[in-house]
Amino acid sequence: MNIDLILQHVSRYIQLNKNEAELFISLLKQKTIPRKGFLLRQGDICKTENFIIRGCLRTYSIDENGVEHIVMFGIEDWWVGDLYSFLSQSPASYFIDALEETELLQISKPHLDELYEKVPKFERFFRVLFQNAFITQQNRINQNLSFTAEQRYLEFIHKYPQLELRIPQKQIAAYLGITPVFLSMLRKKFALK
Repeated sequence: MNIDLILQHVSRYIQLNKNEAELFISLLKQKTIPRKGFLLRQGDICKTENFIIRGCLRTYSIDENGVEHIVMFGIEDWWVGDLYSFLSQSPASYFIDALEETELLQISKPHLDELYEKVPKFERFFRVLFQNAFITQQNRINQNLSFTAEQRYLEFIHKYPQLELRIPQKQIAAYLGITPVFLSMLRKKFALK
């Protein structure tokens, strides 16, 4: 199990002694999702929070017309899941699938609760993660409501450097709420500058 990345990630927020790190690692499960495979389907219960070691996931919903609305991409060194479903153990609002073969480290809700009890500093770690997720979601809503398509594209490039080289243009367009044709025009405009 490749644990170096997740331990480096955790160390940005809290310091673990050897026993605490060993307990944390013992509660994680490794999972690989093939390209186009699902981590979560809308209506299922999100049973794990997932740390991405390698790969790319997308979180999205599908409206009544069959149009996909991408809420976020998850890349290396990020956590992904349907947080509401995970915390409340209620049906998920989103699909999460792999745009590339993706390697994850997962922690289940019972194991997370055990971790909180045995290593209380993890409550702080996950509180900070959940607060950051909330702030990111609020910023994304604000951008979708008040930014132009060009501003949303620039924010995408800033937030996900190099990702546009890894995933199809139609996925980026769905995230930005524009057509692939319009995205192509934006890219050409910036290429000329």
